Parts: sequence; C-alpha cells; structure tokens
Amino acid sequence: MTTAAIIDGKAFAADLRARVAVGAAAFERQAGRKAGLAVVLVGEDPASQVYVRNKGKQTVEAGMASFEHKLPADTTQADLIALVERLNADPLVDGILVQLPLPGHLDEQAVVERISPDKDVDGLTPTSTGRLALGLPGLVPCTPLGCLMLLKDRLGSLSGLDAVVIGRSILVGKPMAQLLLAESCTVTIAHSRTQNLPEVVRRADIVVAAVGRPEMVKADWLKPGATVIDVGINRVPAAEEGKTRLVGDVDFAGASAVAGAITPVPGGVGPMTIAVLLRNTLVAAHRNAGVALEDDAL
Repeated sequence: MTTAAIIDGKAFAADLRARVAVGAAAFERQAGRKAGLAVVLVGEDPASQVYVRNKGKQTVEAGMASFEHKLPADTTQADLIALVERLNADPLVDGILVQLPLPGHLDEQAVVERISPDKDVDGLTPTSTGRLALGLPGLVPCTPLGCLMLLKDRLGSLSGLDAVVIGRSILVGKPMAQLLLAESCTVTIAHSRTQNLPEVVRRADIVVAAVGRPEMVKADWLKPGATVIDVGINRVPAAEEGKTRLVGDVDFAGASAVAGAITPVPGGVGPMTIAVLLRNTLVAAHRNAGVALEDDAL
C-alpha cells in the first residue's frame, strides 16, 4: 500500500524547461543570438543515441541552438580533442557535452579535462569539481542538481537534516554529497564496502540511492517518513516473457509504505537531468556573454 507522497520529477522538469525557455528568449533579445549547446556522440551506442536525440530536441524546444557532432566509433583521441578545442573557441557554443561512455580506446578523463570550465555544462572538469568542493559558483553535474531541486521543492530548508547518499561516483554520489553539505545537511556517503548499510541508511531523513543495483534498498532500511530520491535506472525482466521493465535502486512498492515521499522510476529523477542540462546551458550563456540572468530561481 502506497502511503508516501510521489515526487513528480516529470512535472517539475516540465516547469523548469518552461522557465528556461522564457530565459532563453530573454537572452536572445539581450545578446542578439541564441544560447548554444554542443553535444558530441562517438560511436553507435543505442542508449547514447536516444539520449543525444532527446537532448537535441529539448534544446531546440527551449529556444536554444543545438549543435550535434556524431563521430565514428574509431575516432582517435587526437581528433576528438581537436573537436573539443574548436567548440571551446566557438562563440556560438555556450555548453559542451561529450556523451559518455566513450568507446574503450578513448581516455574519457583526458577528453573531459580539455572542455573549457566556462562551457562545462556536465560539471565534470577538475575546475568545476573543485569549485563545487570549495563552495564557489560554477556549473554543477545535472543529475545531482536535479535531485537537490526536487528535495528543496518537497522539504523547503534542508538545514540540519541527516542525509545518506548511497553511491560514490563522480557523476552523482560525490557531487550530491557536496550539494547537501552546502545546504547544511549532515551527510554520509555509503557504498558497497559500507558495514551495516541498512543501519546507516535507517538514520537518514534523506536517502539518495545511486548505485545501479535493482531494488537494493528495502523498506526496512528506511526511517519512517524519510524522503527517498531514487537515481537508479535498471532494466529487469518483466512478468511477461521476453519483456523488460525499468526499476530503480529502491524497492518502490515496499519503500512507499514507509517513506514520507519518494521519486518513482521512471518519472522521477530521469526527466530532471536534461531539464537541468538546459538550465546549465542558459546559465553558462549568460556568463559567457556577460549578460545578467533575470531568473535567480534557475
């Protein structure tokens, strides 16, 4: 039985995209050009192709310019870095996103490090990571920032709350912990080596699950009334033979009877990622053009 409030990421993301579109129109009037996002896809990974197509579509719908660069799977490191450098120098490009994962022969970190921090809308360069750790303004990874937006919309002030982040990746776990620290939460980063993990999670007012293990977090791991943000997207076999379904890292059915609020999968965190990418591109465009951002809420 579901007693938890459902945190509707799809609706929040639609509202954020609408606000970005208003901001993008204002930017175009002031700067005399559209804010621009360049997305680089190397190879034929089907999931990455879908993501890139969705990003391009939503960028255009928000009134921004979309520059898609699709490269063959055998692209060399030198050629990929040369493209990144050209995009760094292009005044029409405000944000650069290199779709990960890259083919195995390419050094992802070396490529990311060549992206200008001013155009790092994924928030993954050492400069962006360092600014986040130091509490300085900068571009923040999209998924954790989206999670934070959902939490603040649900709870208001997060100050003093106990938060557990399960997962320590540079994409979600680590930046999520930094963002929660900046909101004055008491933060624990848990992971596969954490001892007594259910006990650790049970202390938390806020649980962010980002481990990539289907339905790992069970109902009895949760403090009654906790707010649960499920970042996991896992494809598992469905009841019907040959079919699959999407589940998160949290046992949604069980957790819904204990939590105070929870994000569903799909329809929770997922839609926020591209919406925040558009938001980051608009913020970068204003900084790059020296134009003041009118909507502080972005």
